Amino acid sequence: MNRREFIAVLGGTAAAWPLAARAQQAIPAVPLVYDATPSEATPFVAAFQRGLAEVGFVEGQNVAVEYHGAGSHYERLPALVAEFVNRPTAAIVGNTPVALAARKATSTIPIVFLTGADPVKLGLVASFNRPGGNATGVSFLTAATETKRLGLLRELLPKATVIGALADPNFPTTAGQLKDLQDAAPTLGQEIHVVEASTESQLDSGFATPFRQAGVYSGRILKGEKPADLPVLMPTKFELVINLKTAKALGLQIPDKVLALADEVIE
Repeated sequence: MNRREFIAVLGGTAAAWPLAARAQQAIPAVPLVYDATPSEATPFVAAFQRGLAEVGFVEGQNVAVEYHGAGSHYERLPALVAEFVNRPTAAIVGNTPVALAARKATSTIPIVFLTGADPVKLGLVASFNRPGGNATGVSFLTAATETKRLGLLRELLPKATVIGALADPNFPTTAGQLKDLQDAAPTLGQEIHVVEASTESQLDSGFATPFRQAGVYSGRILKGEKPADLPVLMPTKFELVINLKTAKALGLQIPDKVLALADEVIE
């Protein structure tokens, strides 16, 4: 029932809405789209809520977070995003495919992204420091470390000539990452065999920290700041952690020069 119908029911007399109803109407809506099962997304959701709380937004009180599990069905994203665009939406939060779909659908609704790729190359922002449009967020820069990780793998398994790479063929950044690997492999005397998979079995809870930052940025946007003025966040330091117990269980002998590179060695 809308306001007009409500007044009509009262016979045309002036009616004041309850304060609770007015407050509910004023709560901004923030869709959060994730490509995981609800149980897998639990640590991310909790981290996002903590981020919002850090800047004064509590779910159900002054912000309405809508959770959408899209799985790996990226073909559904345009329709889902169109739904957000066609109704009052304060900001759209999601990973690379979500952000790209949202960027095509709207140039006005703020977008907060989490990506492992370079958002400038993806066309999400003009630059890291001055995004310049309606999108900003967090970049893990994991795509830029592919060749370094391949080099470390070469040090760990010097006799291995064939390396398997697990990749989701439907993910927007997969092609670029695989190309980097395949370009680097011959110089190391290795061959890359790609195994395609379109589902994730488990999410690493270690990514909860940057997902919390997405909540902080969403809250700052709700307070009136513009994505164009919020620099894209990215790691300032990469750490190599080696778990010797796990290595032993896998039958791996860690070379001394690799141990020397480690920031932390877990006995």
